[in-house]
Amino acid sequence: MTTDTEIQYEERTARAMRGMESRTIKKWQEDGWELVSQTQGKLQTELTFRRPRPRSRRLIWIIGGAAFALIIGTVITIGVISERNAPTEFADPATSDTQEASEDEPAPEPTQAEPTPAIAPEAAVLTPETSTEFAAILALGDYCSPDIAAFAAAHSGDTIAFPGYIGAINPHNDATTRYDILIGAGDYSETSAPGPAFQFRDVNTTNDMHWAGDVPDAVGVGVGTNLVVTAELDRYEDSSCLFLIEPVSTSVR
Repeated sequence: MTTDTEIQYEERTARAMRGMESRTIKKWQEDGWELVSQTQGKLQTELTFRRPRPRSRRLIWIIGGAAFALIIGTVITIGVISERNAPTEFADPATSDTQEASEDEPAPEPTQAEPTPAIAPEAAVLTPETSTEFAAILALGDYCSPDIAAFAAAHSGDTIAFPGYIGAINPHNDATTRYDILIGAGDYSETSAPGPAFQFRDVNTTNDMHWAGDVPDAVGVGVGTNLVVTAELDRYEDSSCLFLIEPVSTSVR
């Protein structure tokens, strides 16, 4: 059996997008949690944490109650002896009623241990598996569909994650190290391109991409490269039908 001196743990499970595990682990560790295990999936990593439960106050109340009972027992014994040796007196009825009422009052109940506060989950990331609305626009055949514009307006500032690929890379204006990168949904194909025409605008291919895992060299990043994309939604341009997004985490798959 578990005694009051043994450490008891409570466990919690969190999910983080691939490449963002360290941020989630740091946040939980700052709240006193210890990382136990992590299981990587295709887009997300499941993290298990634990921390000691607050020590039970049951033993403290048992000891305190026993001491209180011992003191009361001693007082009663002394009172009985004193009453036997004292001269007989008539009790005041008002005083007797007050004493009886006092003796009938229930003893205060011990304070219950406060429950462990819940940890607020991180903001949800939209993926094709968790959002049917997002999955629907990724399957559209028209990248100028008004459904894409409506989705962009409703979710501006939200974070998305999906398997994608580089469809085109062009210099941004006349820059030599800044690019406009077209991102498609799913695997690269020369014959089909469903979903919105996502674009990373005015980025370089090193720091701005926030590479996770094995960082490719400049030659390794080109048209047809399949990626796992995590990005923040910016806006949809009606004139160009481009859906602008900002890189949060990018990895080659």
